[in-house]
Amino acid sequence: MGKPTVHDIAREAGVSLATVDRVLNARPGVREKTAARVHTAIEKLGYVRDIYAANLARQRNYNFVFILPDGQSQFLHSMRDAIAEARVGLLADRSDIRTITVQLRDPAAMIRTMHRIEHARVDGVAILASETPMVRDMIAHFKERGISVVALVTDQPNSERDHFVGIDNLAAGRTAGHLMGRFARRPGRVAVVLNTTQARDMVDRRLGFDEVLTRDFPHLVALPSLEGRDDHERTAQVLNACLDSVGDVSGIYCVGAGMRGVTQVVAARGLTGKVTVVGHDLTPHTRAALEAGTVDVIINQNTGHLVRSAARVLRARCDGAPVIASQEKIRIEIVLKENLP
Repeated sequence: MGKPTVHDIAREAGVSLATVDRVLNARPGVREKTAARVHTAIEKLGYVRDIYAANLARQRNYNFVFILPDGQSQFLHSMRDAIAEARVGLLADRSDIRTITVQLRDPAAMIRTMHRIEHARVDGVAILASETPMVRDMIAHFKERGISVVALVTDQPNSERDHFVGIDNLAAGRTAGHLMGRFARRPGRVAVVLNTTQARDMVDRRLGFDEVLTRDFPHLVALPSLEGRDDHERTAQVLNACLDSVGDVSGIYCVGAGMRGVTQVVAARGLTGKVTVVGHDLTPHTRAALEAGTVDVIINQNTGHLVRSAARVLRARCDGAPVIASQEKIRIEIVLKENLP
């Protein structure tokens, strides 16, 4: 017997082809009992829908929007480049991506962004943003309108988002703690610089870092977090003030944005090779810092994989298809000067 078709389902369930089509595409207008008969027939016959063929027949196109914060960090630049690169390949698969940058602390900008998306035919949204009430409201707004939502890089666990795409940030922080413990040249204090304590990825990384240092490396003591707020000059200022206050540190952990400020301070104070520096995200700057020895190790997540995974997850949500967990798991990469790609 060949593969079952929609005609076989209609015959088995005793309904019309139009009814089968409505059930398969989750469209309204089918009574609950009738829909149940169709689903029973599908299960009995072992029908597996060819979603690609169905979308091709209907000339279905997917429109996705990636919302990124309005910033100039090199990580954000790499995300935009990865989106542009992925877009070329996705167009052949009837999917399109466009990017909207928004000042996420500005309520007026948030509202304008919601209206722009609302008035366009958008199937899914990927949001890279700190977890705030405004962002949660934005996600709820999209979900009310049937738009799939993915949290990108930093999770929004208290929102209605459909999926998170990014590394396990708690595990990334633990990795940073282990590396700091192994690489630190002497006992002492560790300065911790992060972007903002409002960002879930920053908080999780800090928690993981503290957990490992406290448990496995008690000779290293992590200092209170310094907020750079995605501003390299501010990062340099708060780090300099910290070093002036405590006198000496054995290591510096840059939890997120701000590495240019950190390396500026390390170089200016003659600390290269004396203080262990662990950071995140391989960018042109962190690559150069690794090569120069200013930074010891970078914990990276592949931006191309992040973007492609977010697009695949959004499409799966639109199709009602399962997400392949192993395919969408973003790996934690450890980059040293010796293994620079």
